[in-house]
Amino acid sequence: MLIRISLILAILAALGVGVVNFVFVKDKINTLVTDRNTQRDGRISAEGERDKTKKELAKTQNELSQTQQQLTDSQAAQKNAEDVAAAQTKRADDLSDKLTKTAQERDDAQNELTSYKTTGFTPEQVSKLGRSLKDAQDAIEVANGEKIVLQHAIVRLQTRLDKYEGTNTDVVLRADLTGKVLVVDPKWDFVVLNIGEDQGVLPNGELLVSRDGKLVAKVVVRSLEKDRSIANVVPGWKLGELFEGDEVSPAHPSS
Repeated sequence: MLIRISLILAILAALGVGVVNFVFVKDKINTLVTDRNTQRDGRISAEGERDKTKKELAKTQNELSQTQQQLTDSQAAQKNAEDVAAAQTKRADDLSDKLTKTAQERDDAQNELTSYKTTGFTPEQVSKLGRSLKDAQDAIEVANGEKIVLQHAIVRLQTRLDKYEGTNTDVVLRADLTGKVLVVDPKWDFVVLNIGEDQGVLPNGELLVSRDGKLVAKVVVRSLEKDRSIANVVPGWKLGELFEGDEVSPAHPSS
């Protein structure tokens, strides 16, 4: 009997413990389920916020790109407008200059017409006189050129004549004649000068070579061209080495 009662009590106690455990476990399960649901809802909400943020960010980036494009277009339009304005301003300035020039030409033409009228000549006669004047001026220029050539020839002939007659052994050159050494040949002691017949150099003319105001040598012209001449160093007159750029002047200048 006692054994049966003990078994019943043990069974009842086990049932009580099971009930207690069931209730405790059920609370734990409910808590876990609630936590899971809360976390799930939070995750779903966070994902929703994330997606919303992504959409807003994409929208903002798109708006920013559009704004930048609009800014670029606006700047390009402004630059184009400025270029057009500058071109129009330049065109206006050019037109103003042309208008001023045209007005001046008109005034000059009117003055010339007035001058024509006061002379009593017809335009055809004035045109013929102008052509005649131009032909006369051309002829004078040709004559002047020939005169210079003849003067050079006379000077050369006079120099040769003086040399042959022994009246003057020194070739006199223009007092204002100056030049420079272009080429130096130290082996054969000759130099090339940048002055020639057109500048007044004469055959056998003697020139002093100087540098920084100091005499370096004396040379005598042996070959003559229009704007070049070749001269040999006079023996005994080489006081130093000659260099390109040294200055030359007449040894016997005209008074």
